Amino acid sequence: MSAPLVLALDAMGGDAAPKMVLKGVKIARKRHPNVHFLLFGDEARLAPLLKKKLRKVCTIRHAPDVVTGDAKPSQAVRQGRQSSMWLAIKAVKDGEAAGIVSAGNTGALMAMAKLSLRTLPGIDRPAIATLLPTIRGESVMLDLGANTECAANNLVEFAVMGEVFSRTLLGIDRPSVGLLNIGSEDLKGTDSLRQAATILREQKLGTMDYYGFVEGDDIGKGTVDVVVTDGFTGNVALKTAEGTAKLYSQFLKDAFKASLVAKIGYLLARRALESVRKRTDPRRYNGAMFIGLNGVCVKSHGGTDALGFANAIGVAVNLISNDLNSKIKEECQRLYSHGRAEETPDTPASRADGEDGGGLAAEQDLTATAPGGNGESQSGKPAQAS
Repeated sequence: MSAPLVLALDAMGGDAAPKMVLKGVKIARKRHPNVHFLLFGDEARLAPLLKKKLRKVCTIRHAPDVVTGDAKPSQAVRQGRQSSMWLAIKAVKDGEAAGIVSAGNTGALMAMAKLSLRTLPGIDRPAIATLLPTIRGESVMLDLGANTECAANNLVEFAVMGEVFSRTLLGIDRPSVGLLNIGSEDLKGTDSLRQAATILREQKLGTMDYYGFVEGDDIGKGTVDVVVTDGFTGNVALKTAEGTAKLYSQFLKDAFKASLVAKIGYLLARRALESVRKRTDPRRYNGAMFIGLNGVCVKSHGGTDALGFANAIGVAVNLISNDLNSKIKEECQRLYSHGRAEETPDTPASRADGEDGGGLAAEQDLTATAPGGNGESQSGKPAQAS
């Protein structure tokens, strides 16, 4: 029997933690019997919740502190060295675990993970990437909130990482990649977008099929397999999609309650509606990766339930099993071998937006002053990244 794959879990992260986390582990262990879980959190709270069957696949690592949802990333990094989130990340850095899953504060998780794990060779900035439901199936989208401003070379790196992510998780041999823009014409968009388009069009990197510019409505159509954008636009697009899905769901509920005939219609259409509900269930797409880090770090939505958290665990298992980071390294080497385009002036990657109110505005320079830093400057409803 092969050695178990070890995952570190931030057992105290999330609105309903730690119960939600342990219930998620219960579901995940049936799907992934060869995984062992390191649970980081308050042992006094975790131990009574750990049922007999789970004790065989779980080890509790006591962490006295918790990163709260409203904590600023700078505060979390400086004061959270004994938190469940930091110690779980440290387990990956120290080689005790192959990856980490957390439903905690998004900005704090990104800041801590980048400070501890660092980025992969050839990657300037990590991005938040996840799968989105589309008419054609599923697509990858990044960045969803880690970098609100991006230079052309950042977008090119996101395209490379997204293409590898698509091949790894969706099994697409030659993923199509598009840059999200306000129009498909070559002259539209910011300088960074147009420069990134030129690089991707001319260098023809690896197995990537560069499509060109795509617009907002192309996301749901599934026009391309990978949608690349900066974190500001990506996060706004994500939240807009989530809000629209809620809006139409409420419209349907109201319509079916309007009359007796409508209620009868609901009974007749119930199976079809249930199929739609399952396909668009946000828990199905829960689990966004902080892609570009030197280690697997998966962010679960803070308000998810046990099923959603189990799906986030599944994302981590798939990424590790398919050795995503090694493939990204290979593609980055190809990028450099093609002769990387002249670097454009980089702009500070500001806050990692999201439900937790976290961000990276101050974290780009945090590593120079935070304890342990080395002076370096600083990823369903569709996607549960933020």
